Amino acid sequence: MTSRRAFLKSAGLAGGAVAAGGVNQVALAGLPELVTQTSAATAAPLVPDTGRPYRPVVTLNGWSLPWRMNDGVKEFHLVAEPVVREMAPGMKAHLWGYNGQSPGPTIEVVEGDRVRMFVTNRLPEHTSVHWHGQRLPNGMDGVSGLTQPSIPSGKTFVYEFVARRPGTFMYHPHADEMVQMAMGMMGTWITHPKAPHPLIDEVDRDFVFLLNAYDIDPGSYTPKIMTMLDFNLWTWNSRVFPGIDSLNVRQNDKVRLRVGNLTMTNHPIHVHGHEFVVTGTDGGPTPRAGRWPEVSIDIAVGQMRQMEFVADEEGDWALHCHKSHHTMNAMGHDVPTMIGVDHRDVARQITGLIPDYMVMGERGMADMAEMEMPLPDNTLPMMSGVGPFGSLEMGGMFSVLKVRKDQPRNDYRDPGWFKHPAGTVAYEYTGVVPEPTRARAAAPPAGAAITGGAGGAASIDIQIRKPQGHHGH
Repeated sequence: MTSRRAFLKSAGLAGGAVAAGGVNQVALAGLPELVTQTSAATAAPLVPDTGRPYRPVVTLNGWSLPWRMNDGVKEFHLVAEPVVREMAPGMKAHLWGYNGQSPGPTIEVVEGDRVRMFVTNRLPEHTSVHWHGQRLPNGMDGVSGLTQPSIPSGKTFVYEFVARRPGTFMYHPHADEMVQMAMGMMGTWITHPKAPHPLIDEVDRDFVFLLNAYDIDPGSYTPKIMTMLDFNLWTWNSRVFPGIDSLNVRQNDKVRLRVGNLTMTNHPIHVHGHEFVVTGTDGGPTPRAGRWPEVSIDIAVGQMRQMEFVADEEGDWALHCHKSHHTMNAMGHDVPTMIGVDHRDVARQITGLIPDYMVMGERGMADMAEMEMPLPDNTLPMMSGVGPFGSLEMGGMFSVLKVRKDQPRNDYRDPGWFKHPAGTVAYEYTGVVPEPTRARAAAPPAGAAITGGAGGAASIDIQIRKPQGHHGH
């Protein structure tokens, strides 16, 4: 699933800036080269060739933004603009993002770096950039109307500050925030330590991705920007499974996962087969005495978490959000439960009117993963993805951690599906199933509402009315 980065550079400094419109020639001469990305594949780490050295991260289905050194200052050029993001093969979304993609590129700097960010606005409305979690001068915090005027369409603003502390941070607009974030405007910022840090270990693999969500109707391209919570596409870096790349590591590598949440709800991120510790938050590295083993970590809205573990168990391990509807993908949830309902007679009558009618959900929802129903153009099927043993019945916030003993160091290529050693895969039991030993039914208490079971065992009729609505509360 992983491929090498493929930058599509602009035709030149002047061409890119002219497209921005409204930027005068004096400013053009000072702008760093505009670099955009068109591929949705995971790019290889961007190894620094100028400035302070560091071990770069790998952005899942993303990339890191190149920079230039200018008199000791590390300069980047972000361009806020409409973009087209392939969310998975078969579906593209019309979003807003930075430098050709949503999320925007990862920004990587080193503790103590002086950073100058040129931000050009190609959106149809004003914007700003908030550097989420950074210690910086108040006027660089990027809150429109509070700490700066908004960046008008066609204009370029400059942010400049020192990256004061190492850690994992985010960036996003603080102007018309609900609309612009619903359209996909966000990105990750990594500040690497400038020297060995007592609370930050060296790792072999360092992955980062953002949790984000969209509400895009089947057959549509543009998110519904007024949705508060009921999103239908739960994504990592604006990708949904099976469009999310796997995380490929060598057995016994020390692995770091950096995960930020810019959705409107929390996400319990669960790693199979390994225990991890939380080594960092937006507030910095966690004290060693405060770390404990986990297999899931709940990441609240606006939070970042760093998790670390040794990948010592070979295999293909699921990595996902533990909210089950976040791994189903696009679906309307306001449908009745049909499990156990024999609707053959109804289906027969409907088929007379609608020949292509298909019964769904009689045995559960798994049937739907393998149905090949016609869908509107630009719509992803739900619960899709195929593994070595059949349908994965997953979509949305799901990927695979692939641990291989023969994966070369620093090689992030997909090694394919795991080949299980003989006798290590769950198998069908074909022996005799003994009858269970049942306890005798106790005598019913006096006055209880009891009905007799078919086999003589007593059962109790339960009638419960589920509360409906909020009744004005």
